[in-house]
Amino acid sequence: MFPFELLSSEASAANLLEQVRWREGPYCPRCQSESVIKHGSYREYQRYLCKDCDRTFNDKTGTIFAHAKIGLDKLLFAFYSFLRFNTSIRQLDAEIDVSYRSLRRRVEQFARTLDAPAISLVGPVEIDEFYVSAGKKGRERDRESRSRALSKRGRGTYEGDKPPVFTLVDRGSGQRYVVPAKSADEATVRLLLDNREKESLTVYTDGFRAYDPLDDDECFHRKSVIHGDGEYVDGDAHVNTCESHASLARRWLSPHRGVSKDKLTAYLRPFQLRRRILRKPGREALKQIIREVL
Repeated sequence: MFPFELLSSEASAANLLEQVRWREGPYCPRCQSESVIKHGSYREYQRYLCKDCDRTFNDKTGTIFAHAKIGLDKLLFAFYSFLRFNTSIRQLDAEIDVSYRSLRRRVEQFARTLDAPAISLVGPVEIDEFYVSAGKKGRERDRESRSRALSKRGRGTYEGDKPPVFTLVDRGSGQRYVVPAKSADEATVRLLLDNREKESLTVYTDGFRAYDPLDDDECFHRKSVIHGDGEYVDGDAHVNTCESHASLARRWLSPHRGVSKDKLTAYLRPFQLRRRILRKPGREALKQIIREVL
């Protein structure tokens, strides 16, 4: 459910931010001292004074919410709707009556603030790749716009505005990762599979040639299915979970009508956060969203 009671006003949103940020007690965001006292207020926000550095701060100081001209309730509404319902920035602009340019800047700042997922593989692991149309949206063009109707068959490239995105599904831990890359080659595959808990990792792949060197590496036990031969499942060997997750990632990107390849990573990080809050009630999901950007 949508947490309407938490976003009904800027005062209620400010109260939520205070609860989440100072859940272990307030501290100075500049010198990290815990010797702070309440020192009046700044609009709807509690103000504090640090006894060590003798500087004041409030609940928003040092966060992405600081100096924002958009009210905190509207910002949290935008972040929550963006993640939970995959709402486009154009639609958010219409819903909360904020200029598209200001809102886009804040949403993109929110996406950049999210930490990159640390890949730690238990195994067995599925790995697969898909390709997305991501060019130079938002930048000055140096050539004619490409035709989207008759795209070339075959695998895309970063230079051809169709960069690869790898999906990894760790069956041991249940974690799923979506990682954009500049090339789909052996070096990229090895880099993605490098952080593993066991010396020999079982890896399920399709017949793409970039995975072939894993057959001769004692660090990996590769099992593959060859889609070109009509083979999609062979016992435990398949990449169906990867392909399902890739379809969700494509749907996540589709409302934004094309994403610049420079910002592809930033748009895919919220997608991974979205999965972590998927089954949580609105109140808990909103609290986790705030924690992720503090």
